[in-house]
Amino acid sequence: MGDSTMTCIDILLAIILPPLGVFLKFKCQVEFWICVLLTLFGWLPGIIYAIWVLTK
Repeated sequence: MGDSTMTCIDILLAIILPPLGVFLKFKCQVEFWICVLLTLFGWLPGIIYAIWVLTK
């Protein structure tokens, strides 16, 4: 699969379950734990952060 296809899949996963999309790209790095924390505070902040991290 191409890079853009993987990005689309990552973004879809980030919308459904934000920490999963970040985990698949960064494993257990800081980005993943920030996403988990934001998702616990609310689903929308987790999605916004996940999409931002995956597209930067």
